[in-house]
Amino acid sequence: MLRHFIIALMLAAVMAAGLAVTAAGMAQTQNQTTPAASAPTPAKNDYSKSESWLCRPGRQDACAVDLTTTIVAANGKLTRETWAANPKAPIDCFYVYPTVSNDATPNSDMVAGPEELNVIRAQFARFGSQCRVYAPLYRQVTLTALRAFLAGRIMAIDLALGYNDVLNAWNYYLEHDNQGRGVVLIGHSQGSLVLTQLIKNEIDGKPLQSRIISALLLGTSLPVPRGKDVGGAFQHLPLCHSAKQTGCVITYASFRSNAPPPANSRFGKVPGENMVSGCTNPAALAGGSGELHAYLGSRGSGVVSTEMVQKSWVTPSQPIDTPFVSIPGLLTAEC
Repeated sequence: MLRHFIIALMLAAVMAAGLAVTAAGMAQTQNQTTPAASAPTPAKNDYSKSESWLCRPGRQDACAVDLTTTIVAANGKLTRETWAANPKAPIDCFYVYPTVSNDATPNSDMVAGPEELNVIRAQFARFGSQCRVYAPLYRQVTLTALRAFLAGRIMAIDLALGYNDVLNAWNYYLEHDNQGRGVVLIGHSQGSLVLTQLIKNEIDGKPLQSRIISALLLGTSLPVPRGKDVGGAFQHLPLCHSAKQTGCVITYASFRSNAPPPANSRFGKVPGENMVSGCTNPAALAGGSGELHAYLGSRGSGVVSTEMVQKSWVTPSQPIDTPFVSIPGLLTAEC
């Protein structure tokens, strides 16, 4: 997870720098005798097209993957857990993926690469057993742009492009697919930043809020007033404290228990004397410690790279041929 914290931090810095570069560029243009030609406005995506979506219900797409899992017990016993999507799921899930694109451009294209496909498999496809799955492609700020920023080069990123893509996909979903159903919003890293803005602009305190079962805004720092659940990023969507609660937000940025966020951290902390970063533990919404029911890639790969070699999960080594493993008792979490 540390890698994604760094990526999100870089993204926040790039956004600030990108705005500064835009302002400087405008000032320079004003001083020129002949104004430079403005860049063409990117075409609006058409989310009625099948190829604009990574996942939609009833398709053989990025969410239609093998999620079979080997359960590794503490005594080394291995058991196999199968998985299947529920075509009659009563609710929907709408997912915006994190910063994964390795495209050479500052904003990604609309062609799914291995990175987008892998993050769907790792983070989102499993929700298909509980909800109908919707995951739009969007022209996100790329890892290429973030790496350039680290090297002192600012690429001409378009901050509004990815947000407007997701907004258009959301509006298409509402008009053509939702039909009044409850929906869970799910985002991570850049996806959480986009969804936070979408909720602020389109949902918080508006009639549409009644359809929101929950929002999972992960790998981000969501500000709330100290001791309260609303009044920071959102005025009407509180933090979740019960599995029976709806219309609420689950959010966290995870750290190892022996490496808490330092004083100058951009995660787990937010600006403002009376503001704190919201934290809800999905394993113990009411508070305290809880055991995580985690699904881990059996090859040790993350959401961007798939080039890891098979690891041994037990001693003595036993072959594991499933794409995922789950190890009861291995991981716990607490806010």
